[in-house]
Amino acid sequence: MPRRGRHRMTGPVRLLAAAAALLVTGGIVVAAGSAAAHEDSGSDSGSDSGAASSQSDSGDSGDSGDSGDDDSGDDEQFAGRDQASPPDDDDYVDITQVSPGADGKGGQFSPAGTFRTDCGRNADGAHRNSDNFVLAPGKRNGAQHVHDYVGTTATFDSSDDQLQSADTTCGNGDRSTYYWPVIRDLNGTGDDEDDDGGGKDGNEGSITAPSSVDLTFHGNPKEDVVAAPQALRLATGDAKAGTEGDQNANAKWTCTGFEDRTTTKYPECPQGSRLVRILDFPSCWDGENTDSDDHRSHVAFPEEDGSCGEGTQPIPALRMTLTYDRPDGTDFAVDSFPDQQHDPKTDHASSINFMPKSLMKRAVRCINDGIAC
Repeated sequence: MPRRGRHRMTGPVRLLAAAAALLVTGGIVVAAGSAAAHEDSGSDSGSDSGAASSQSDSGDSGDSGDSGDDDSGDDEQFAGRDQASPPDDDDYVDITQVSPGADGKGGQFSPAGTFRTDCGRNADGAHRNSDNFVLAPGKRNGAQHVHDYVGTTATFDSSDDQLQSADTTCGNGDRSTYYWPVIRDLNGTGDDEDDDGGGKDGNEGSITAPSSVDLTFHGNPKEDVVAAPQALRLATGDAKAGTEGDQNANAKWTCTGFEDRTTTKYPECPQGSRLVRILDFPSCWDGENTDSDDHRSHVAFPEEDGSCGEGTQPIPALRMTLTYDRPDGTDFAVDSFPDQQHDPKTDHASSINFMPKSLMKRAVRCINDGIAC
């Protein structure tokens, strides 16, 4: 059940309009296209045959049963559009009223060694789409909200070979993928207002690029880490936590100057303080699989004391820290599935490891030797 009673009844209106158009013209309503990823003009030469590129990309063939050409069935294909709604006032909290401390999974690190990979922040918005090729591989608009990407420029229905051979926004040849849902200024108007993943799915407002993106790998407090395998899929948080519960939820919001506390609500930051999202990933690997049926169970979060459970071993623990010059007050929200109504608990992120093996070895050495690299 949705958590709120107010909805934008845009879905039925579009269905009636589509039916009327069919009666009058006998024609087919052609979809305007999805919010597919733009080619990264800063690093992508255009030779990547597997990448999600511009909004005219015909890569929708990866979505079984949908050619992407008929908009009249979109509200059936993309469920929940009639439940879209802006966030509630109760979704926000004054960060100064949040008690120090941090809930959520992950974050138990060894005190010294780290490895940071610099992949930029997608400042020009050239690398976005509304797909999710970790949790919904091959499905057009599988997220029904827009993701920011850094790392490899191949992101839709791409094979591992394509991911490894594409250009990258990262230094040191890191062709990993790192992505998360965008933040929007609710006072603005997005250029995807009429697109899948944008306004069609209740994600309205102008997208706000992060002012900084920090991707740092940490050690385990109980034992040395081992190298993460190439093609390892990782996911943190749950994009449907608003309706499916907190089992996989892992949202951590805070503000600069208040990093000693986090909240699962949107924080209202004082003047001069910036919005911060912390996304901790599972770091206990089963030692065998790079993916699983649910895209989660091949890795786990550490126990409360930081140790990895039986049958798993620690790998470098990825923490994403995203910082924003947020709009004033409460006029911002994270993109979400329409029926999640921008619940801040739905914050999430995903990654696929394609660091060169030599770079991963360096990361492991820095972490285990207590060096900040």
